[in-house]
Amino acid sequence: MKKYLAEFIGTLTLVLFGTGVAVLSGNLVATSFAFGLAIVACAYVIGDISGCHVNPAVSLSMLLSKKMTVKDFIGYVVAQILGAFAGSLILYFILKNSNVGVLNLGANGYGALSATNISMWAALVTEIVLTCIFVYTILGVTSDDKKSNVAGIVIGLTLMFVHLLGINLTGTSVNPARSLAPAVILGGKALCQVWVFIVGPLVGSVIATLLFKFLNKRK
Repeated sequence: MKKYLAEFIGTLTLVLFGTGVAVLSGNLVATSFAFGLAIVACAYVIGDISGCHVNPAVSLSMLLSKKMTVKDFIGYVVAQILGAFAGSLILYFILKNSNVGVLNLGANGYGALSATNISMWAALVTEIVLTCIFVYTILGVTSDDKKSNVAGIVIGLTLMFVHLLGINLTGTSVNPARSLAPAVILGGKALCQVWVFIVGPLVGSVIATLLFKFLNKRK
C-alpha cells in the first residue's frame, strides 16, 4: 500500500507544479524546469518506496521488462491517475479562487489547442518520439546500480529536455495520467483530443522497451 500511496503523492506533485507553472507563467523554460525538478524531488523522496514511476507509460515499460507484476502495474496506474486528478483539482480550486481564473489546467492538445497548430498525426508522432526518448533514458539509467545516485537527476533533466521541444507542439504529455486529469475536468475539445496523449506515450513506451532489450541486452 505504501508504494501506491507514494505514486499517488508523486503524481499529484508532478501535475500540480508542472501544469500550475505552465498555466501561471506561460513560459516554456519555466514549465520545463517545473516538470523536471518535480521529478528530481520525487525521485529522491519516494524512489526507494515505489521507484517513482508517477507515469503509466513508465510503469508499462517496467511491466514489459518484467520488473513489476501485473497486480502492481494496475495498482500503480490507478494511484497515478488518482494522483493526477488530485493535483488538477487542487490547481482548479486555486485558480478558480484567484484573479487568474481557470484557463486550461495545462491540458495537452493539437490543432487550435496547440501553440503551433500542429496536426493530429504530427502530435501523435511527437508524443511517441518524446516518450520513447524519455523511457529509454529511464531504462538505461536505472539498469546500472553504479548510476543509482544520479538517476533522479538524469531522469529529471531528460523530462525537462523533452518538454523544451514538446511544449509549443503538444504541451508535452509523455504521461497519460498527466493528460487525462485536466482533459476530463475541462471537457470539450481537450477531452476529445486526449486519446492522442494516452496512445502516444504508451506506444512510445513499448518502442523504448523493445529498443532497450535489443540494443542494451547483456551478452
